[in-house]
Amino acid sequence: MTTPIDSPLLVTGLPRSGTSWVGKMLEASGEVVYVNEPMNPQHPPGHSPGVLDARVTRQFQYISAEDDAAWRRAFEQTLGLRYQFRAEVRQNRAAYDLARMAKYGTTFTLGRLRARRAMLDDPFAVFSTGWLAREMGCRAVVLVRDPVSFVGSWKSLGWTMHFHELLEQPALVRDHLGPYVERMQRAVGSDDWLARICLLWEATYDVVDRAFRPVPGVHVVSYESLVQQPLEGFADLYGRFGLTWSPSAEARVREATTERPGAEQGSHRWSLKGGLSRTAYRPMGSATALSTFRSRLTPDEVERVRELTAEVAARVLPGTAPAA
Repeated sequence: MTTPIDSPLLVTGLPRSGTSWVGKMLEASGEVVYVNEPMNPQHPPGHSPGVLDARVTRQFQYISAEDDAAWRRAFEQTLGLRYQFRAEVRQNRAAYDLARMAKYGTTFTLGRLRARRAMLDDPFAVFSTGWLAREMGCRAVVLVRDPVSFVGSWKSLGWTMHFHELLEQPALVRDHLGPYVERMQRAVGSDDWLARICLLWEATYDVVDRAFRPVPGVHVVSYESLVQQPLEGFADLYGRFGLTWSPSAEARVREATTERPGAEQGSHRWSLKGGLSRTAYRPMGSATALSTFRSRLTPDEVERVRELTAEVAARVLPGTAPAA
């Protein structure tokens, strides 16, 4: 049985909910090895068997009792910081892949020797939060971003959701998505982009609230609350995860939440920490982080997002009242 000071960590939530930012702030402790999106179905960063030696076939892959054995072996290696060099070379041999293998292989090995803890930053693991916490001993933080800001961020990037990624996972439908199947099926052929993204937010955080919040070791926190009070919020997360809230960690959080021009421009940047990777992390202050939706959504769109997500938002976000 793992304890708060030796258990692996998971940072998850829907993409564009602040997982990269939170992951980087926890990495500032110097006590974890940052593992970037091993369950992302795109390569890179996913489909790297050296990092996670399992086949991810869907966005938001769900792990259930039926396929527990294959996933358990893969995650035991990943969370134990045992890089699978042979598996990686068999599949990925481009220059980028070899550079990433060298970095991750070294980081995993040194992290294991120094008794560091694996920390997965992976929004695509959100529906597997329960399994990772119950079966693999992970302590998890699930980020919830205000639906208006979330939808605005997806709009700015031109992202959409194809619900077959969820509907073609029978165990996920059976265990969690039953109440949403008909609406998701109708959304598959719909041109109503905003409604599709709102439905993704609603269904995901309804599952998080009903099924994962009660699981020991799972902590649900709003992105906005961390942005508004970053020092207090991260000091609390460090305490929950058994990390050392040192002066250097506090300074790193302070630096990352200081307002600066152009903080929200672009979608990804390169990082060498924890393995060559691209993340969506951006240093920015609360004024920028909490107001970007104003330039992305019209007032009518904002009102519609509020109406479509009201019931779940009232449960998962502090201070949110249901729409009249």
